[in-house]
Amino acid sequence: MTSLVAQAAAEGSVDGIQVVLPPLGEIFYAALILLAILLVVGKFALPRIYALLDEREAKIEEGLGAAEKAQEDRSLAAREREEMMRQANAEAQNTRERATEDARRILADAREEARTESQRILEGAQRQIAAERQAAEISLRADVGLLATELAEKIVGEQLKDTALSARVVDRFLDELEQDSASVPGGVER
Repeated sequence: MTSLVAQAAAEGSVDGIQVVLPPLGEIFYAALILLAILLVVGKFALPRIYALLDEREAKIEEGLGAAEKAQEDRSLAAREREEMMRQANAEAQNTRERATEDARRILADAREEARTESQRILEGAQRQIAAERQAAEISLRADVGLLATELAEKIVGEQLKDTALSARVVDRFLDELEQDSASVPGGVER
């Protein structure tokens, strides 16, 4: 192009607008080359570009769909978690109530068992006391009988050889003693 401007300047017939405009032959060849480039680009490059753009758009839509599904799944999981928490709380409350009732029942059973056991121990102790009292009375009768016999021997001055007679005398004495103590209020002699 510079060569044309230089050639036109050398001829001397170049007007102001002709300096800017290229010759008509160059415009034709430039248009023909541009048309060829457009045909090649339109035939081979544009379909590939459009295919890539369509593929990219499909991936974006797929990603948005997956994001929406993930959002729905997350909200569903949150609802399920809340429902599970409510169920767990209700179950825990029921368990606490059952445990409280079991504790009350166990405590009542333990009290009843303790009351029964204390009653049994008290009855056993009363039986033992009665048996020991009876044994003490028997032992006391024997001791009092011996003492009474010894006292009678000392008073009378001779030894009582008849044990049957001694036993009858002692028994009669103890019976009279029991009658005297029973007639006194409280069972104790004054």
